[in-house]
Amino acid sequence: QVQPEESGGGLVQVGGSLRLSCSTSTRTSGDYAMGWFRQAPGKERESLAHITLTSGSSCIADSVQGRFTISSDNAKNTVYLQMNSLKPEDTAVYYCAAGSFQPYSGHCLNKYKYNYWGQGTQVTVSS
Repeated sequence: QVQPEESGGGLVQVGGSLRLSCSTSTRTSGDYAMGWFRQAPGKERESLAHITLTSGSSCIADSVQGRFTISSDNAKNTVYLQMNSLKPEDTAVYYCAAGSFQPYSGHCLNKYKYNYWGQGTQVTVSS
């Protein structure tokens, strides 16, 4: 079973940076995607950034494009979310997920299908 585990959350100042990490168990074969979501109190879960480990292709939400980047270390089954120029509205619980894909149309955010989820890590941007 793939077991995502997040780390790197915490409290940062407005305009600061933070890097989240997520590691999973090794997957035997097949396409493998990992990605990040966040959810703030009273708001719906928001898809942020995803990467296909087999190809290196990625997908970033328009809302964080230019500030957030996703990368991976395939040998370690680890993904990173680099967050720059943080704003108070970035405050949320950030979740990592692992899985594969599903048929989709429209934005690339819709292509991912996750079976395994981490417990979440709190990111708070002070204001």
